[in-house]
Amino acid sequence: MTSLMRRNEDGAVLRQSQSSRVKREYPALLILFECGESKQMAEQENIFRAHLHVATFCEKVLREADGVMSLIRMVDRFNVLGDTEEMAPIVLSFVVYISFKSGILRGKQRIALRPKSPTGKDLPAMEFPVLFEGDDDRGPAMSFQVNWPVEEEGLFWWDLYLNEELVTRMPLRVTYQRMRTPIAGA
Repeated sequence: MTSLMRRNEDGAVLRQSQSSRVKREYPALLILFECGESKQMAEQENIFRAHLHVATFCEKVLREADGVMSLIRMVDRFNVLGDTEEMAPIVLSFVVYISFKSGILRGKQRIALRPKSPTGKDLPAMEFPVLFEGDDDRGPAMSFQVNWPVEEEGLFWWDLYLNEELVTRMPLRVTYQRMRTPIAGA
């Protein structure tokens, strides 16, 4: 079959076959969309999770008669004093307080607190289950005493995970200062 081609005044290509039918062909723009997961899609998925309310270190936590929590002496630094050139191993005692708001998250979940030394070494982790229930603006709160053996000074990072997803990082600095003992008779 033979066809004749010509352009009309619009720029469209007209093709006329021997059967006398005229077919119009217009230039086209083809747009392809990527179907992979984008960063924006991943961020939108995070809408459907719990919200961190508080994560801190402190000296003690008081639960008042009306149910309100009071955090006493929040800390992010321990100053260790000693009489040796290098810091000797010591046990630091403090309270960790963590509070979430449930959002739409419900049911038993898993929380992990994983400290890292200043040199990047993973230290023993703490993991425990927690129950999310109630209204969107309510959620679980927990406090627990930690007796933490420390062998070096520097900045320790405590990574807080909810269901294996990093929620926040809590810094805790340990400094060491040698105390000079006074010389007798001086």
